[in-house]
Amino acid sequence: MSDYLSVARRMWHQIDPLHATLYFAPEARQVAADLGYDVASRWPSYFAWRTAPLGAAGPALVAATHYSLSPRLIARHVPAIWTTADPAKVLDARLLAMDRALRALIGDRLTGGQLTEAARLARQAAENAGIAARPLAAANRDLPWPDAPHLVLWQAATVLREHRSDGHLTALLTFGLDPCEALVSFAAIGAAPDADFAGRGWSAQEWSEARHRLVARGSITPDGAATDRGRQERQAIEQLTDRLAAGPWRALGHCRAERLAHLLHPVRGILPGPHVVG
Repeated sequence: MSDYLSVARRMWHQIDPLHATLYFAPEARQVAADLGYDVASRWPSYFAWRTAPLGAAGPALVAATHYSLSPRLIARHVPAIWTTADPAKVLDARLLAMDRALRALIGDRLTGGQLTEAARLARQAAENAGIAARPLAAANRDLPWPDAPHLVLWQAATVLREHRSDGHLTALLTFGLDPCEALVSFAAIGAAPDADFAGRGWSAQEWSEARHRLVARGSITPDGAATDRGRQERQAIEQLTDRLAAGPWRALGHCRAERLAHLLHPVRGILPGPHVVG
């Protein structure tokens, strides 16, 4: 089991940037603009791209599946995004966006045979991703598979990314962290400064109140730094997330997972954008 926890973590670092290209590639931004979304802000197209597999989801469902974002922020964009383009149109557009983005990014970095092999391995892993209590993973796995290998690879990466993200929310809930507390505790271990989360819609008062709750629980100090207990809690959350994410990689096996990582290595460093926090 523990061997596959490390595989799950390594493959997350390989797969997540591939999925997240949708939110940062200029080609995707242009397709979103062509649909009619305001791309001066990242949020309208982000919510449309990521939520479309769920159908015309309302703000409560989006808040449930996008745990660390303020419900107020979500309500400013959902369900209004569906008046710009319905989910079926968004799903077609995101494949168009990824077709353009990945053709530009991958170029000749992978041969046709390597790309086909990577797509096959990634799809095998995705088809073995358990979907119980994982709504975003399940919704993406329900979608028909595209024909082109680079789009199969991206869709498989998306299923696997959402499978891990859904499991991460389970881990946060298991350790009793509400959405704002999850961000405060993440910042407290030095993973990212508080300012990086300013766009997620939480008010200064909500951030302060979440910090006070974590101080009272002994997870952080009054100045916002993690205590030993807080660091151990975050480590345990990550370990549980890895355990919940290990199933697809256990099914694929060490050798095939290693082969997929090797195939993806030439493109990992050129994919745009940071990880998207669930």
